[in-house]
Amino acid sequence: MKKYEIREKINGNLIDNLLFHRGIKTPEEKDNFLNPSYEKHIHDPFLLKDAEKAAKRVVKAIDNNEKIVIYSDYDADGIPAGVIFHDFFKKIGFKNFTNYIPHRHDEGFGLNTDAIDGFIKEKIDLLITLDCGISDIEAVKLAQDNGIDVIITDHHEPNEILPNAFAIVNHKQKDCEYPEKILCGSGVAFKLIQAILKVKRFDLKEGHEKWLLDMVGLATLSDMVPLTGENRVLAHFGMRVLKMSPRKGLMRLLNHLKINQKYLSEDDISFMITPRINAASRMGVPMDAFRLLATDDDTEAHIFVEYLDKINTERKTKVATLVKEVKKIMHERHKDDGRAVIVVGNPDWRPSLLGLVANNLAEEFGKPAFLWGRDGDGVIKGSCRSGGTVSVVEIMRMAPVDTMLQYGGHFASGGFAVSNEKIHHLDEYLNTSFNLLAQTESIVLADFIDMELKLDDVSWETYREIEKLSPFGTGNKKPLFIFKNIKIAGIKEFGKEKNHLELGFLKENGQGVNAMGFFMNGETFENRDGERLKIGDSIDLVATMEKSMFRGRAELRMRIEDVI
Repeated sequence: MKKYEIREKINGNLIDNLLFHRGIKTPEEKDNFLNPSYEKHIHDPFLLKDAEKAAKRVVKAIDNNEKIVIYSDYDADGIPAGVIFHDFFKKIGFKNFTNYIPHRHDEGFGLNTDAIDGFIKEKIDLLITLDCGISDIEAVKLAQDNGIDVIITDHHEPNEILPNAFAIVNHKQKDCEYPEKILCGSGVAFKLIQAILKVKRFDLKEGHEKWLLDMVGLATLSDMVPLTGENRVLAHFGMRVLKMSPRKGLMRLLNHLKINQKYLSEDDISFMITPRINAASRMGVPMDAFRLLATDDDTEAHIFVEYLDKINTERKTKVATLVKEVKKIMHERHKDDGRAVIVVGNPDWRPSLLGLVANNLAEEFGKPAFLWGRDGDGVIKGSCRSGGTVSVVEIMRMAPVDTMLQYGGHFASGGFAVSNEKIHHLDEYLNTSFNLLAQTESIVLADFIDMELKLDDVSWETYREIEKLSPFGTGNKKPLFIFKNIKIAGIKEFGKEKNHLELGFLKENGQGVNAMGFFMNGETFENRDGERLKIGDSIDLVATMEKSMFRGRAELRMRIEDVI
């Protein structure tokens, strides 16, 4: 069962309480948070180490019509980053470029020497990486030695030794003084576009680059970076642009999913759009997702929407099967063993699907999960998710130095490769690492409930106050409330498989209010007698508040987090 702590109530209204416990206490901090400003709160891109140097090199390449390759990662951060540069080059009339996204299963993450060999044959002059490259010393050396200048833009944690690239734009470098330290890959790519436009405007009107913020917002929400500081501003304006974006593929996808673009929400991004973008690399070819977002052809957009929806359905089926298999293994081998880290693998598992499974396990069990399989080249690779307790990168960093062939990522998620000799000790090493880390760092064990509310507080007035804190996501979670000792007036399971739950309650004035639990049913929770929930039971409900636009009608409701 999850643990909860109710935050201490301070004097003041709802907003003041919510902001206080998000570390926002002064009038200036409050104004900055509630009123994001592109002009005031977006940092100068030249503060990024190497950004000016990289920008001048890109401008030189454009002016001289050099051949450029945009090499981006294959996920819902890297793909939008690739679209950002694609759209920028098209807008300024530069045509001598190609977008390249490696095949997840056959090539793996980051730059690879086979791709570089191809670029050498094509006589590429400049290679720009997006959301990757910071660890690819050998591939960068091969490119630079053969006359290809490499500009790395990345947001993953750098190692002690960096690639010998022409320029490295990564705010996490030790000697980089950029104020925001947790941008996503598309965020860094956008900063380079801003830097380029500081060097030369290319006849673009001032502020035109803001139209690229739809992809930055999409990636920022998809990549689970904290929605604070500059990220909050990028996500805020990114959502604004997404709601009016003229992208053919995006509009087609939203129409297919029956999502009104005008009312697009963070949840729509996280649960509906991001999985379909990621499905392209997990189940097929990542360039298909890129083409969906970059195309200006309506027919092509329709084809890619249908295809990505189809493979996403296949992906869900395979992941569900894999989750069952992993849980069976855990039950048989690790039942109640008290281990702090879940480590499970099978050479027959496809690494591209394991991040989703690891996320499922980390959320359910509230502990880090590391899963591994074998890729197309026979290399043991895996994915990991933190479960919100501790950085997976730090766990891997604390392991014996020769445990990982490669590893990277950020607090919430990461990837790794392990030698055949070390894989049998991975469980032991990672659990030891976690225990060592727990001695030096705070391990988060409880979820915080923002406030206790009454059912009468579930109103449009309350919701409008809460909405001022959006967009919500990592680092700025939806406010979580507890409603104590409320009586269930109605209970219903719905959906084709009856795998969703609706609980009904009555306010003091007799007005009804509903609480929805998706992928929950009547057996998910127990009443105070340890029995299945039923009408008349009094419960303590932990929930968020949300606006539903189902079938075009606005409905205020609660989203069930837990029953305790």
